[in-house]
Amino acid sequence: MLTVEEKPIVSIARKNLPICVIDDEADLVDLTTDRLTKLGFPTVGTTNPQDALQKIRLGGCRADFKMPAMDGLAFLEKVLQYDPGIYLILVTGYYSVDAAIDAIKRGAYDYLAKPLDFTRLTKTLDDLAELFTQRSQIRDLEDRLLQNLQFHGIVGRSPAMFEVFDLAKKVARHYSNVLITGPTGSGKELIARALHHMSPVGQERFAVCNCSALVDTLLESQLFGHVRGAFTGATDTRPGLFEYANGGAVFLDEVGETSLQMQAKLLRVIQNREIQRVGSPEVKHIDVRLIAATNRDLRAEVLAGRFREDLFYRLSTVEIRVPGLSNRRHPHLDSTFPEEIQPGVFQAVPGSLSPRTDRPVAT
Repeated sequence: MLTVEEKPIVSIARKNLPICVIDDEADLVDLTTDRLTKLGFPTVGTTNPQDALQKIRLGGCRADFKMPAMDGLAFLEKVLQYDPGIYLILVTGYYSVDAAIDAIKRGAYDYLAKPLDFTRLTKTLDDLAELFTQRSQIRDLEDRLLQNLQFHGIVGRSPAMFEVFDLAKKVARHYSNVLITGPTGSGKELIARALHHMSPVGQERFAVCNCSALVDTLLESQLFGHVRGAFTGATDTRPGLFEYANGGAVFLDEVGETSLQMQAKLLRVIQNREIQRVGSPEVKHIDVRLIAATNRDLRAEVLAGRFREDLFYRLSTVEIRVPGLSNRRHPHLDSTFPEEIQPGVFQAVPGSLSPRTDRPVAT
């Protein structure tokens, strides 16, 4: 039995988040519905996907990858056709990072594994309830409340930035590579730090390397380290940033400025999770999350032969596009938005995210 004492504000947020639970196992539906109801979420359950689609108008639906008559991804697509504002949390007995990223690209809010971790589920639902409540407050109170909203120290008031924050919260939970694109000065490093702090390894080190500020030889030493005597001036042995941040994350700023030779070495880090210090034959195994940023169009760079296609697709498991400052206008300062900053333009590549509105949640 799960007993939790909640603060009044949490209880109110939960009451405003109707949930529909769906699974092919009736016992699991009953158990989950009972627990969520006791936590304060208005919850209904069903084993029939068609019945869940009918309930969407009043609540939401959690889809399972092993449902009778309809698998989880098919149900996800069907629900988003009915209402692109619905939030869905998929639960599966066959979890993998690739499957999780694929589900998020298709529009899922989160992707959990069986047996269900109710602590993790409750945290995910509370995050969503908080987001749902915040958006309702923004709609009702406008600028007075917008001034108090921050995202890990980043102040954002425009719909374009809310889309960036929403996507960042989704992908931060999963240990995947992320490519952040946008003009110089748009805040790509701030988004990268927020991603790391929200990740499962947020307590580990976060190393930053400006790839455009160093020539190849110095960049290689900075990232991979070197041994004494490897080159002129190497008076001692030093570890690189990949070793320093082992277990955490490395942020490669302006990765589009690297040479093809350096790109080949970065690809080896991603593929084999191993590095070699400059001047050393020893191979060291590492486990780091790569977050890269660039102000260049890497697709155009790939077509021009200046950036490796395999490295591009490895780095851009998820792409977050940060708008320039000129594209972050508040709706009440300028009621006419350019087309490129309408909510929903930010996408996880390949595929796009559906625009989100204030609607009931489906889990």
